Amino acid sequence: MRILAVALLVACAIFLVLYVTLIGRRRLAQRTTTLVPRPPAVPGPDHVGPVRFGPLEAVYVSTTLHGDWLARVGAHGLGDRSNCLVSVHDGGVLVEREGAEDLWVPVNAIRSAGLAPGMAGKYVGADGLVVLTWAVPEADDVAAALVDTGLRTRRAEDRGALVDAVRYLLAAQQPQHPGQQAQHAQHDPQHDPHQQEAR
Repeated sequence: MRILAVALLVACAIFLVLYVTLIGRRRLAQRTTTLVPRPPAVPGPDHVGPVRFGPLEAVYVSTTLHGDWLARVGAHGLGDRSNCLVSVHDGGVLVEREGAEDLWVPVNAIRSAGLAPGMAGKYVGADGLVVLTWAVPEADDVAAALVDTGLRTRRAEDRGALVDAVRYLLAAQQPQHPGQQAQHAQHDPQHDPHQQEAR
């Protein structure tokens, strides 16, 4: 009888924790729905473009409001942690998530890429996360929002390489003057100072 009572108490405690967690996630999603628009759908192959880098095995950690890595975005499944494959294409960055909607970050929405020790309750230290800062385009009467998306690659050596690939993608989108184009043509990406810094 005593064992049964203990079992019931444990079951009630587990149920209460799950209930509170579920309510908290729903409230977070509702609160951020008015702050962050639904991300763009993954386009067809013609708009995604050829693969520049990847795919890499990684963990999608979270997306937060830009500049506040504790302000997790719960709307549109952006707060759901999941395993994923990350690849950099001519058109942007594709995050193919397990058990959640794939995330497409168009190149013209990306503002920066870098390394960070953690975000939204996930601290890994030593620049263990790749963070993409990007603007979710306006949709459904919700204004565009600047967010940070955190990714942790399975292999540590892939983090700097992923940052480099995104930075090169951004650099390729910048308009260049004739003199800059000639300089770029003689440039060896293996000796790029940003690449050495990121790694």
